[in-house]
Amino acid sequence: MAYYNYNLINKMVTIIFILVLVIVDVTMVFGQGTRVGFYSSTCPRAESIVQSTVRSHFQSDPTVAPGLLRMHFHDCFVQGCDGSILISGTGTERTAPPNSNLRGFEVIDDAKQQIEAVCPGVVSCADILALAARDSVLVTKGLTWSVPTGRTDGRVSSASDTSNLPGFTESVAAQKQKFAAKGLNTQDLVTLVGGHTIGTSACQFFSYRLYNFNSTGGPDPSIDATFLSQLQALCPQNGDGSKRVALDTGSVNNFDTSYFSNLRNGRGILESDQILWTDASTKVFVQRYLGLRGFLGLRFGLEFGKSMVKMSNIEVLTGTNGEIRKVCSAFN
Repeated sequence: MAYYNYNLINKMVTIIFILVLVIVDVTMVFGQGTRVGFYSSTCPRAESIVQSTVRSHFQSDPTVAPGLLRMHFHDCFVQGCDGSILISGTGTERTAPPNSNLRGFEVIDDAKQQIEAVCPGVVSCADILALAARDSVLVTKGLTWSVPTGRTDGRVSSASDTSNLPGFTESVAAQKQKFAAKGLNTQDLVTLVGGHTIGTSACQFFSYRLYNFNSTGGPDPSIDATFLSQLQALCPQNGDGSKRVALDTGSVNNFDTSYFSNLRNGRGILESDQILWTDASTKVFVQRYLGLRGFLGLRFGLEFGKSMVKMSNIEVLTGTNGEIRKVCSAFN
């Protein structure tokens, strides 16, 4: 007669169940087919080349950091993180109005050229962009995170597909709907929009808030009065709409929580930024990032990395589903 140690069997079953949950969780976080260190044997210098390239360009032009971060966001929200934003030519995503002010393409092209010289046909442009976005945070004094790689590049890029990008006049409800459609929750929304702690906006995208908000004949009442006069001086009525203004006043090149402090003080630049403070469902996360008394604190730098990993695995292509472009601005 066989004897069984049922306590041991139960423990083993429990361990196996936990391992399955961990595997499922990792798949959900990193995405199907992507993993940290994907190029460790096939192109071990890939990540260091991207990082040094971003750092080099940033030293001569700090605007490339927020540019690359925004570019990655716009890439992922349209057809997934497949590098389709990088394709040049008539009618491509790159030419669509929401992408007209994107910058940093030359950084990706530079990194790709260097990588092709040592590892031809191995590293995708989609991965280079994901890595460059992370390194843009690093060079602006933010926390780093591990980027899962292994994406392949898409073969489609159409300007007509950009309508699902969140807009600067949209309500929180509309933004939440667009984020949810990509598997991102309200905390992810507040966290990722917090990337506006670096970068600038043109006057044309917010000057309507300063003079005739919603056809009221007056300014947006959520703007701090002192700040309003400063913005009106920077962006006079009927003035130069292309003039750039820092999205995070007083901390434009530092990746920190100053952006959230500005929202609390009525100093958000874009309407879609400031309403994160006035809407209860998003305000709580702003308060948590600020560490306000009575709220469970969150570390913005840490959570930003987590949300970026989630976003960077939206609808990714892997294996034969895509290609490894020879040049990032053109299909093979």
